[in-house]
Amino acid sequence: MALKDYLGEQLLGVLASYQPQGIVHHIGVVYPRADNALRVFIPKGHALAQGSLVTLHLDNRTGVDELDAELRVYRTSYKGRVTATDEGWLTLQPVEYMLIHGLGVVEQYQAPGYAFPSDARIESDLPTTPLQVLGPVQQREHHNKVGILTTLAVDHPHTTVLAFLNTEADDVFMISVPGTFKLRQLKRNPRCFFTIDERAKFTFEQAIHWNYTILEMQAHAVPPSMPLYEQVRTAFVLKNPWEAGFFLMDGLEMVHLKCQAVVFAGEPQPCPGHPS
Repeated sequence: MALKDYLGEQLLGVLASYQPQGIVHHIGVVYPRADNALRVFIPKGHALAQGSLVTLHLDNRTGVDELDAELRVYRTSYKGRVTATDEGWLTLQPVEYMLIHGLGVVEQYQAPGYAFPSDARIESDLPTTPLQVLGPVQQREHHNKVGILTTLAVDHPHTTVLAFLNTEADDVFMISVPGTFKLRQLKRNPRCFFTIDERAKFTFEQAIHWNYTILEMQAHAVPPSMPLYEQVRTAFVLKNPWEAGFFLMDGLEMVHLKCQAVVFAGEPQPCPGHPS
């Protein structure tokens, strides 16, 4: 089956790419084709050229505001190559993807000759967060149960959908069991990005005017011994009750993503929650 059979013929996508000027991020409307190529429209424009390698997070949770611990939506971190551009449009051919539903792989693809890159970077413990007290929780994001984490893997960025808690100061908190791909990437490079969108309430009739935030972040550890850990745990479960069971797991790691900048039209600007 084609990706569009699982994801639909029109959906939002979060795009990231390594470019000579740095890492660029966009959100756009994606139209999967029968051959698993993608047509992508980025309303605010882009600077991606033919041949650029990109990662595009895709999932079919549009209009879904209640999830569970198994994330029973179709989702993928689609690695592709730009084969054509036309103003705000891109055409992508797949290089590699793994379509996941719940905890299992449904479909996967690797282009002929492509091998998943090895990563010789050393993993190090994340620095302990400097934050001591949880600030006011961002109430307007209560209906946004999950967001998109972009980590800086080799060759292509990598994207993951996960539950989160955020504050009015643009602090974001996430949890992970040990050894996950996203956590290993953060321990190799704590710089990352987090996207919060209005997908839970999104309608394509307002495709040009949806609200979203892309934050450039730095990852820190929140040890269980810190009072902050319990403050975050309580607020996290209140927002995401299906996540409560994870806090009973041995070795669960809580991560504080501290905002460094807000990305507008692919370019970073000072983070209003943490002015420089």
